[in-house]
Amino acid sequence: METNELKFIQYTPEQMSEYKQNHKTSFFAYEYEKLLAQREEVLLMLEDESLKAMAEEELSDIDNQLLGMVDKIEQIMKEDEEADQYPSELIMEIRAGAGGEEAALFAEQLSLMYQNYAIAKGWSSRIVESSESSLGGFKQASYEVKGHEVYKYFKYETGVHRVQRVPATEKSGRIHTSTASVAILPIRKKFKVEVNMSDIEVELSRSGGAGGQNVNKVETAVRLIHKPTGLDVRCTSERSQLKNREKAMQILTAKIQQLKEEEEAKKFSKDRKDQIGTGDRSEKIRTYNFLQDRITDHRIKQSWHNIENIMLGNIGPIIDALLSAEANGFSGGDDSDDE
Repeated sequence: METNELKFIQYTPEQMSEYKQNHKTSFFAYEYEKLLAQREEVLLMLEDESLKAMAEEELSDIDNQLLGMVDKIEQIMKEDEEADQYPSELIMEIRAGAGGEEAALFAEQLSLMYQNYAIAKGWSSRIVESSESSLGGFKQASYEVKGHEVYKYFKYETGVHRVQRVPATEKSGRIHTSTASVAILPIRKKFKVEVNMSDIEVELSRSGGAGGQNVNKVETAVRLIHKPTGLDVRCTSERSQLKNREKAMQILTAKIQQLKEEEEAKKFSKDRKDQIGTGDRSEKIRTYNFLQDRITDHRIKQSWHNIENIMLGNIGPIIDALLSAEANGFSGGDDSDDE
């Protein structure tokens, strides 16, 4: 092998520009460029027989340093790619579906289940916006959840959750079937969609509930409406209008991204049997049958008992089973309606 043969990756100008802009790789990118310039100077020294031995030794040292720079850059980019695949921040939206007050109570129970699971994992969660029913359940609630690879564990919760039980409000003992939908919106560092601000309609209002001196007197609540899709987001969790607007924009972008991904998934629906789910919030994924003390996930056709314990936040075995099915190349049919 010739001494001056490249032993390392030679990056394009476009790649170098990207690495210089990334604060994690910028130092290594600039060092890489300096070493390349030094390498060119040393290559000229090889033409001088009296300097050739020294130049070859120096060239070997520079190439080893370049290999080190490349390794560092590649490692950081791989970590960033993994972080983008499994973001450490997401928005969980839970909405009551069919079933009136019972659906709202079930939505609240799902919210508590996920919050308790997040606490057990050491993650943080806080409410972004909620709307209560007359009996104290949730018509809808949005939560911000943060933690290491949180999206990895929650991504398969998107869809329709069905509950079968005798509601506390039912006097005749009749079994009711109600639903609640869950949507998991990953908050990524880099979104693939670009949102035109001229397509956004902004509505301001006062935040409800207890808020001290400021929250209820000033228009801090922000609602953003994306006119082309009709998607909207309301945020009241922050104490300032600006912060609520920033958070709402972040969530709205995530919603638009998810909508695009759902549309793409439907285009390739013939490949659906190779997936645990399409990620579509209209897809029925799980049934919670209280009378039979059983939770069934229809995508992997697996059931678990001790439903009361699971609803307290011990959903880990279900999530682990879905991740295991994914790792084993899950292949299954459509949702089951056998309950």
